[in-house]
Amino acid sequence: MAHRYTPQRVVVTPPGSALFLVVTVRDGGEGPILDLLSDMAGLRRTVGFRSPRDDLSCTVGIGSRLWDRLYEGARPAGLHPFRALDGARHRAVSTPGDLLFHVRAERADLCFELARRVMERLEGHADLVDEVHGFRFFDQRDLLGFVDGTENPEGALAVASVLVGDEDPEFAGGSYVIVQKYLHDLGAWNALTVEEQERVIGRHKLSDVEIPDDDKAPDSHLALNTITGPDGRELKIVRENMAFGSVAEGASGTYFVGYSRTPDVTERMLRNMFLGDPPGNHDRILDVSTAVTGGLFHVPTEEFLEAPPRARDFGDSGG
Repeated sequence: MAHRYTPQRVVVTPPGSALFLVVTVRDGGEGPILDLLSDMAGLRRTVGFRSPRDDLSCTVGIGSRLWDRLYEGARPAGLHPFRALDGARHRAVSTPGDLLFHVRAERADLCFELARRVMERLEGHADLVDEVHGFRFFDQRDLLGFVDGTENPEGALAVASVLVGDEDPEFAGGSYVIVQKYLHDLGAWNALTVEEQERVIGRHKLSDVEIPDDDKAPDSHLALNTITGPDGRELKIVRENMAFGSVAEGASGTYFVGYSRTPDVTERMLRNMFLGDPPGNHDRILDVSTAVTGGLFHVPTEEFLEAPPRARDFGDSGG
């Protein structure tokens, strides 16, 4: 039987610009938040019609703590607060976040205008806890100089990797997203030779060709982020990472964005990275990249956002 739902735009062509907003919702702000979520498609159209070819989109994720404040009854099976990880040398932190707005387009002005309109609607009801302006860095590379997203699935495999199916039928067509902001120590990174950098990543820097498994370091980023299921097949997520930085603050890095059908896959990757596989064998990229935020969100279908079946009644929200 065919499903009747419209997923939010999770799988997109890598954009030129992105803007990430993470907010926390104040007590009493739930009604206006529901109103905003139901209007998001219209807000996007209002801004995006000015330049359709620049492909403005906005994916909205809802955090675990806010979910039960907005909706009654069932909740997505995989939704829970981001789980902090304390490794022997590195830590994946969990930071506050009730809503994620992942805005992207080819032009930064479109991203900014939609984000501005969202924040106008949130005024007095929510607080902005993180704002990141991302950009495409040369030929899809991160600030470390390596191509980012090479292993992303495509086509039907991408859809199967990110959209909830019959395993959670009430939320079929939804997705999960984990985000982390990583700050890079570019001085330490650039002090390494190219060969040392390639050992850390598990891929050749110029050609983007993966190092053969027999030659790949067991603590390389690629080795620890390869996850297989019980049948031996590799489990995929869709990464939509973006570079960001501030010259004035002397800070730059990668905003990690991992969409998946279940958060379990991404969480296994993070455990491998921070705790090690085997334990203690942490991802060497963490020696130069520090995670300063961490959040997990469910990404409902467009129909759910516009007319949720079990929204709580807040009366006249005043939104």
